[in-house]
Amino acid sequence: MAGGLVALLDDVAVLARAAAASIDDIGAAAAKAGAKAAGVVVDDAAVTPQYVRSLAAERELPIIKRIAVGSLRNKFFIILPAVLLLSQFVPWLLTPILMLGGAYLCYEGAEKVWAKIAHHDAHGAGEEEVQDETTLVSGAVRTDLILSAEIMVISLDEVIDEAFWSRLAILAVVAVVITVLVYGVVALIVKMDDAGLRLSQRSGAVATFGRGLVRAMPVVLTVLTVVGTAAMLWVGGHILLLGTNELNLHFLYEAVHHVEVAAHDATGVLGGLVGWLVNTVASAILGLIVGALLVLVMTLTLHRRQSKAATATATATATTRTHGTIPAPPSRAARRRDAPADRAPRG
Repeated sequence: MAGGLVALLDDVAVLARAAAASIDDIGAAAAKAGAKAAGVVVDDAAVTPQYVRSLAAERELPIIKRIAVGSLRNKFFIILPAVLLLSQFVPWLLTPILMLGGAYLCYEGAEKVWAKIAHHDAHGAGEEEVQDETTLVSGAVRTDLILSAEIMVISLDEVIDEAFWSRLAILAVVAVVITVLVYGVVALIVKMDDAGLRLSQRSGAVATFGRGLVRAMPVVLTVLTVVGTAAMLWVGGHILLLGTNELNLHFLYEAVHHVEVAAHDATGVLGGLVGWLVNTVASAILGLIVGALLVLVMTLTLHRRQSKAATATATATATTRTHGTIPAPPSRAARRRDAPADRAPRG
């Protein structure tokens, strides 16, 4: 009996070591998969604070919590089942879908660059509208759906060779960690100026630190936006670069790879860093070119139609206000009611 118990304990120990190794493998794979989605994560963290900008301070954290819960619903109930089914039954669709997402990232990044150059806000972000909380949360969750889909598809591309249940576990870990990371950072950013204001009301070095914190927050948000834009162009361009190579259009990938290898060989000890920088810059340039073309197409088509419709509506409103509403012609019944009463009767 003692021998059987020892053998059982040995089996339990082996299973425990195997489970621990599996958990380590899942954690490492999740970290690797999540790292590739860094550009989208930074942009998500830069975009979300805009949704609570006009709210009262005591409502900021509850709204961020509601958006985070909506983000988890997006990931677990919509995106995760969809990408797992695609990877299991039609994996060849993942590269085109990933490239479409990469093109969207390029478009978003290039539009932000154009907005900065042209001194206007992309997507009309500068228009301050007071919205009820439900509408605000719904809009933020819809935006999160797009960004979360990109994060999950990019992450899936890194673990596509894993078994189905491993993919499920890894993507679930990525979904939770990314959501906690993004909305935790958003909560810190949103409440940082409030914390600075409270500290500034004290005395001595604490007050000085609080005032510095308040002054630093606009700079932090600006840097975060710039880094997010650059990361979107880099990640989007890199996705397109790898996707064209997988679709047997090798010339772009081979050209960048040739320059990367030459830079690596020419810089000795710094070769790895320099090679990575070359690949990153080339990917960002490709992303900016593709994004600029998409911005041009959207400007000449959809945005122009929207502008014409808005102009026509504004013109009609101005005409109505200036000249008054043109009355409709009276009906026959109205004309009979308005006929002279002294008209001679028939017969």
